[in-house]
Amino acid sequence: MTKRELVAKVQAEFPDNRAVDIAFAVYRMFDAMTEALERGERIDVRDFGNFTVRSRKARQARNPRTTEAVKLKERRVPFFKVGKELKERVAGKRNV
Repeated sequence: MTKRELVAKVQAEFPDNRAVDIAFAVYRMFDAMTEALERGERIDVRDFGNFTVRSRKARQARNPRTTEAVKLKERRVPFFKVGKELKERVAGKRNV
């Protein structure tokens, strides 16, 4: 699902609101989440999962095309851990 599809789905559920307003809210929500992760904060969405930032240590890697050794610097990466309810719903073990 794309952001545009998400906006359309929310618009279908709330037809009294303008699509422009819904799009603004959806895009702003993702912007706020991105900004929080940039600051290293944790985002917890109940029954869905949580987003955190993890640090990866510097390491030696290989370019698979040339097999040349490459040094990777230490870096921060986003990480998502799925929540129990979402995991069960996707597995078909729980109804809506």
